[in-house]
Amino acid sequence: MKRAYLDNAATTPVRNEVIKIMVNILKYSFGNPSSVQHSYGRAARSIIEESRICIAKNITASPSEIIFTSGGTEANNLVLRSSIFDLGVKHILTSQLEHPSVLQTVLNLSYKHKVSVSFIQIQEKGVLNLNHMEDILRKNSDKKTLVSLMYANNEIGNLLELDKVIFLCKKYNAYFHSDTIQIIGNFPIDMEKLSFDFATASAHKFYGPKGIGFVFIRKHILKKIKHFITGGFQEYGIRSGTENTHGIAGLSEALQLSCCNFSRHIKKIKHLKFYCISELKKIIPNIIFNGLSYDADQSIPSILNFLYPTKKINHLLYFHLDLMGVAVSKGNSCNHDAKKVSHVIQAITNMNLLNKMMPIRISFGIFNEKKDIDLLIEALQKIQKQKNLS
Repeated sequence: MKRAYLDNAATTPVRNEVIKIMVNILKYSFGNPSSVQHSYGRAARSIIEESRICIAKNITASPSEIIFTSGGTEANNLVLRSSIFDLGVKHILTSQLEHPSVLQTVLNLSYKHKVSVSFIQIQEKGVLNLNHMEDILRKNSDKKTLVSLMYANNEIGNLLELDKVIFLCKKYNAYFHSDTIQIIGNFPIDMEKLSFDFATASAHKFYGPKGIGFVFIRKHILKKIKHFITGGFQEYGIRSGTENTHGIAGLSEALQLSCCNFSRHIKKIKHLKFYCISELKKIIPNIIFNGLSYDADQSIPSILNFLYPTKKINHLLYFHLDLMGVAVSKGNSCNHDAKKVSHVIQAITNMNLLNKMMPIRISFGIFNEKKDIDLLIEALQKIQKQKNLS
């Protein structure tokens, strides 16, 4: 059976080059990188530090600003919790469109540590009201504030108005954390030009392994951060625990390969998205796209989210597509409730629509081709003809 994997925002296939490097390290560079008394440990330490240098170079950062983590969720937790415990942050400003690793952590900090939390108003199509953001910053100017906002939304693809957000953070002397997990490794990013205080990344979003990521922390802030995980002195004493040597090398290789091919890959994915939009419009004349995912300038090309009309709500829609060989999602992969529409779609969509339409997120990757879109369209047309689903 023909198959099409169109859920790259959840995770991406691992490149063969990355697998080869990781297997080689597992076989021959198994030493503990903290055991520098012998050559086995020093060889592993060398792999980690060379990877750190390579990663830093590809995002125009200093190697000492890169802290390895188990992935994006831990990286976001490290930023949020360290801001409260080590930087004295008393107020967090975020939005209801963030990833659960931000939203749930913020609420946890608010409950347990009496941190005040503010949410920026959401306008039509999931655009954040930056005038409201400035009002909040002005009213809380007496508190040390952390602003935490996604660069690119993982469900609807909306791009943050980054220049305006950075300007406001500087104006009101707020720290700025951006969840850049859908950006780093998929699009060029320059930490010298962008005034992030913190940014987070996860290797499995750019054709690397799961279980490894990193957080970028600006140098002058890094000096103030103490232990996040205690027990040793790995990762500058911030994140104790024996490093994942093969994972770090895999992350570095995946990032390097992506950075060498950005232009070609982005061009290809844009074409796939435009083609998909065109084909969807043919079979769903009054299609409703969620957020700005249809807009080439205000969203990332890898994500397209729309509402699929049904005569009755049937959460088996996604499984029926899978049985026809098409893998898509209803949104954030961290939400395991098959019957629950994601918090992002609920926040930006009229609930009346959600009583008769099902959200579908398509996310494209470098290994996709037009034939994958054709298979999706064919599957949706078959479902339209089935009375039990449409």
